[in-house]
Amino acid sequence: MKILYFAWLRERLNRASDEVSPPDGVVTLDDLVTWLRGRDEALDLAMTNPAIFKLSIDARIAPGHTPIAGAREIAILPPMTGG
Repeated sequence: MKILYFAWLRERLNRASDEVSPPDGVVTLDDLVTWLRGRDEALDLAMTNPAIFKLSIDARIAPGHTPIAGAREIAILPPMTGG
């Protein structure tokens, strides 16, 4: 599964994506975010308030309780800032 990072999150992590294989216990988007944060200190620090991020599965915005089975691509979208 490919994890995509956008905007300031991508810049903070210094990468645009990761390829991951979550364990069997990771079944929803919320589970995935928790698992990703637990294995990556930079991501954990960047996502101290995960509720402000939008998540998408295969290019469709989805709530955190959405199952990830069969997903090819998950995107993590931080809140937009303007100027």
